[in-house]
Amino acid sequence: MSAVAAPLPALSPTGLALRRLLRNGTAVASGAVVLGVALLAVLAPWIAPQDPTDADLFRRLCAPAWHGETVEPGFWLGCDSLGRDILSRLIHGARVSLSVAALVVGIAAVIGTLAGLAAGYLRGWTDILVSRLVDTLLGFPYLVFAIGLMAMMGPGLHNIVLALVLKEWIFTCRVVRGETLAAREQDYVEAARALGCSPRHIMLREILPNVLSPVLVVATFRMAYVIIMEASLSFLGLGVQPPTPSWGSMVSDGRDFLVDAWWVSTLPGLCILALVLSINLASQGLRDAFDPRLHQSS
Repeated sequence: MSAVAAPLPALSPTGLALRRLLRNGTAVASGAVVLGVALLAVLAPWIAPQDPTDADLFRRLCAPAWHGETVEPGFWLGCDSLGRDILSRLIHGARVSLSVAALVVGIAAVIGTLAGLAAGYLRGWTDILVSRLVDTLLGFPYLVFAIGLMAMMGPGLHNIVLALVLKEWIFTCRVVRGETLAAREQDYVEAARALGCSPRHIMLREILPNVLSPVLVVATFRMAYVIIMEASLSFLGLGVQPPTPSWGSMVSDGRDFLVDAWWVSTLPGLCILALVLSINLASQGLRDAFDPRLHQSS
């Protein structure tokens, strides 16, 4: 008699989600772009061809390697109005954008998750206070809110993170609260409650693992928006201050030279566009892979 092949072990929900994600070519390519930019940002001090703050007015507004006759050897993407290497500033500027986005989204995800868990499970006055605070913050336009806080606190990297976190946590909170409201009626939560588990145990040990997937998806989506906000504040002069390079401030520096030296503003603008688009496409792939409601029939 022929031997019967042993059945393959069933994949866990996380394993199935990862398999669906890897089959999404657009999401994988977009994620590779994001990881590539992150790698450039980490290795910026070693791979940047020039010092990003080294100014030389003799090479002011020199053109990129493919354009014009005023190309400066070793400055492949040209120079800005102060003669600083644009390529090196783009590489170092990626560190600012990604570090601000990671810090803001990470801190906001922790605060929003804890607040959403408490509001969704405890209900009562906790839910009322958290919900009213969320509704109040939602009433302020994001950029206006951030500009007001930065005007009071002053420019700087730490103040950018604080100003954006004070608004950003509400988006995670709303998602987690909704997921918690649905989870608190599930059988496993009822069983834990019947066994006498404390609310803290139920929220952190029973409900939290089941809301991490939507938190991951929301955090990835929000990173793109935070990058745009940081660039907007830097463009207005309220972000990271010179001589530290930032993509938003680089766009601002070149707005007076759009006709004669379009690359000064266009190149950092294209970097913002490419990174934000890649993050959005990657987060869309994450949502499609980890949302079980999209795969109930599979």
